[in-house]
Amino acid sequence: MSQYVVTKRRLIEAKWEGAVAAADGRALEETPKIAVTLDEKQVLGVSLGEGEDGLWELAVPIPAQAISDGLRTILIQDSASGEVLESISLLAGEALDEDLRAEVSLLREELDMLKRAFRRHCVETA
Repeated sequence: MSQYVVTKRRLIEAKWEGAVAAADGRALEETPKIAVTLDEKQVLGVSLGEGEDGLWELAVPIPAQAISDGLRTILIQDSASGEVLESISLLAGEALDEDLRAEVSLLREELDMLKRAFRRHCVETA
């Protein structure tokens, strides 16, 4: 288990901002050892600065390579253990539209099936 906890604060102007804290709640005295990757490559421009109350402020610029059709995920990991502490997922493009339409269609079919089963149950128990 990691010794860090990462909490998202906001995503604004292509920059993800969060806080890094100790998993046990104590103040972090040393700079946390955090790795930020996209497609197993280090994301450049990541900054980690000392904040208040033993927290560290983490800023991750969203690289242009992360913006494309489909799903892209940036991972924030504990460098020592490799454990994923947080992820930033970006969804975009036409390919996504087709996936969402298929999911909605499947949900509608399942809902219709449940309605039929419920009506049948009501008739049988009445």
